[in-house]
Amino acid sequence: MDQHIKTFWEKGNGNQLIIWSGAIINTDNPDYYQTMKAEYDVLGDRAAKEIFADKNFQQAYSYLQQLSQTAITKDDVLPESIKELMLQMQEVPLWLDKSLIAAGSDLSMRSGTNALICLRDYSLMGGYDYAYLNKALVYTGALKKGAAKRITDTLDFWTQVTRSNALEINHDGYQYAFRTRMIHSFSRIMIKEKHPAWDKETWGEPINFADMVATSIGFSLIFLHGLHQLGLTISEKEELGVFHLWKYIGYLLGIPVAYLPNNKKEATEIFYRWTASQAAADEDSVMLAKALENESLVSNIFQKAYQKNFLDYLHTSFVWFLVDKETCERLQISKIRMPYFFPRFRKMRNVLYQKVVSGSDKNYQRSVYLGNLIQVKISKEYLKAGNG
Repeated sequence: MDQHIKTFWEKGNGNQLIIWSGAIINTDNPDYYQTMKAEYDVLGDRAAKEIFADKNFQQAYSYLQQLSQTAITKDDVLPESIKELMLQMQEVPLWLDKSLIAAGSDLSMRSGTNALICLRDYSLMGGYDYAYLNKALVYTGALKKGAAKRITDTLDFWTQVTRSNALEINHDGYQYAFRTRMIHSFSRIMIKEKHPAWDKETWGEPINFADMVATSIGFSLIFLHGLHQLGLTISEKEELGVFHLWKYIGYLLGIPVAYLPNNKKEATEIFYRWTASQAAADEDSVMLAKALENESLVSNIFQKAYQKNFLDYLHTSFVWFLVDKETCERLQISKIRMPYFFPRFRKMRNVLYQKVVSGSDKNYQRSVYLGNLIQVKISKEYLKAGNG
């Protein structure tokens, strides 16, 4: 294991995750993910080759949108690769628990702006510390497209797939999952065809199952830990609901369900084994982190300089609060004055607000309603600003 990552587990946020989740760390099999790094969504790739064949990207994407809105049967006239994938996605698994999906969606919504802070300043920023995970972003041009576009795309996807009933067949979240799966396959095919410098031996296949599971853990385990650090009270059902929600999203994205965690203990243990195959931040990591740190300054969400500068300060504060010191230093996050003032104030406010929310079911549902409104509003503002 990389020495920096080992320190993360011994002294940094990894140690917090172990204590918080009750995980039992297994160091006996450091090559656990070597096989999974070579595995990817073969079914998705076959369908993507058919969808993107003889079409420009815009034409292919329009076809994707049309397909995602259509429920098909085995008798429909479609290329077999597309039909097989769509029928697989439409098959609702027996393990799916809709009450847990609803609980995960409710927490995602009621956490309001806290959720967006955790996604941006903890899940995304912390993920940049893993050098091999970042390579697909680099080779698909994420650095050139800019952090504002990645924030916009990630927020749009997350907002769509975590709403109530969003993952029902042909509903908005389901459509996003289908299109995202095809974009993953398209990107993987493009990298393998156009970038012979891709180091398959070290990094595995582009957008492989191991890295997809790690990304799912960023949306579940790391997301929940961030909310915990910000003072939110999370029920056991909500917590399990978030993992169940992302297990189903992972299933729709083509990840074998046996690879996906059911709870924070399993997630932490899986995350530990995955990090054993990673290297800590390199130059690409630092460039991605710096671009994300400066996103508020280049985004069109706000027009005035003082607004951009204050938002930049706030996000940097939350990065220092949520991500451990050693990781921040590796990613070269800017040092600022009083970095913990606003995060600690928000945590204190959250603790007080939780008492109101837990007072009655009516208050809880109101918090879900209001949280959804503000998340959707912010996502639409990013899209309207042209960051996507």
